[in-house]
Amino acid sequence: MTISYIGVGAVSSHADTITPAYPAGATVGRLAVLTVISGHPNESTPSTPSGWEAAGSVSGGGGVFGASAGPRRITYFVRVLTGGDAQPTTLIPTGGSGSLIAGRIAVLERSAGTGWRWATAFGEDTTSGTGFSAVSSTALTWTAGDFVILGYGITTSGLGTSAEAIAASGITFGTITERVDDGVAVGNTTRFALATGAVSSGSGSQAPTLSATLSGSSTGAAGVLRVREASSDVNATAQSVFPPRNLVSVTGLLADDITSVTVYRQVGTTLTAVRAASDVDTTGADVLLRVDAEQPFGVSLNYAATLTDVNGTQWTVYSGPITSTVDGDVVSDAIRGIGAIVKIEAPLEWKRSREASVFNVGGRLLAVGRPRSAPSTTFTVRTESEEEGDALDTVLDDVTEGILLIRKQVTIPRLDGHFALLEDTEAPTWYDAYRWWSLDVVKVEAWPDSLEAAGFTLQDIADNLSTLQDIATAFPGTLLDIALYDFG
Repeated sequence: MTISYIGVGAVSSHADTITPAYPAGATVGRLAVLTVISGHPNESTPSTPSGWEAAGSVSGGGGVFGASAGPRRITYFVRVLTGGDAQPTTLIPTGGSGSLIAGRIAVLERSAGTGWRWATAFGEDTTSGTGFSAVSSTALTWTAGDFVILGYGITTSGLGTSAEAIAASGITFGTITERVDDGVAVGNTTRFALATGAVSSGSGSQAPTLSATLSGSSTGAAGVLRVREASSDVNATAQSVFPPRNLVSVTGLLADDITSVTVYRQVGTTLTAVRAASDVDTTGADVLLRVDAEQPFGVSLNYAATLTDVNGTQWTVYSGPITSTVDGDVVSDAIRGIGAIVKIEAPLEWKRSREASVFNVGGRLLAVGRPRSAPSTTFTVRTESEEEGDALDTVLDDVTEGILLIRKQVTIPRLDGHFALLEDTEAPTWYDAYRWWSLDVVKVEAWPDSLEAAGFTLQDIADNLSTLQDIATAFPGTLLDIALYDFG
């Protein structure tokens, strides 16, 4: 796993607006990093270019903004390239006396991983001198292979910058290579320097110190963008059981410093949190597994996982598409993991009541009431075999918290849902296995999120494997292999 520096585009500078160019090699999947140095009487933060993400910004250097004096701001923007990417435009407020902005785009490539992860730390040097040193108060996690882009915004444009370096306790950085050393003669001027390198050894969470040698005395701000190949991912696997359910696995959390995860089911643009998968604390865990047994049928969907890392930055990863198919309509209990194939017969008639009182006030009738209730109805369903009838009877016999999940063979969002069972009537026939059922229900919220959907259990392992040696032979890898296995 290696991150490589591809190149950096030409500098773009102006009093308030810039549109930097990409370097050669700005191709799909690579990471573009726009580093911006700016100065303004109000220390304004540059606007985020369309389609880019702001990674971090700081203004520093001390004093009052003026000619070769006062604070300068360093800002990082990032974008994963998609091909044919438009040049970004960023700006600061117009009309600021002595204002300036300059930027360059660097491009990086990764050899492995599922995506890109980044974090930033900043510092300032307010003591004028040739030995520039900016101590950050923000601790970043470090590991071998982490790539760094060091950025410097020096107050005086006419000074050369050299010997750029980064240090963090217990962390060894390899060769740091200077990539940019521009004097920006716009407004109150600045010196813009960039350097790159990588961690060669060591790991831990440490605040870095950024340093450089100036050819003359000055102050300014500096920052580091730490870039890493992502390891986290989300995948969904259909389990061979009835009713259908999907095992959703979020993996590679430790290497990306992920501390909490929320998993969503995504149908079109609609996101629905998966049961027991909202803001789950994953500190110290590498994998999060959840079973989704409430997915719609007959439609393609995918899963999205929102990952929050130790720095509070959020990332989103997506699974591939998956479709659950069944042979009929389904009445189920996701918590117990049981269900029955049925045929919904009669059209639904939603009834909504409203408690209200009518008063005669001076000859006028005044109605005062509460909001109308949730809809109630009677489902008439048919089972066509002894097995299907018995399965429905089992579902109804001890349904979790009195709640049923009813879904069409091909989902109808306005009809599918969770219903509290009020009463049921069974009408068997003498001449075949058909049974008609009347289910009196009222539409309700789903089961409490603290209740997880049923998945494979230790009993499933015992039903398939007899001894510990059988388990070791069948699963020579890790315990995760057992958790992901389909015992259906």
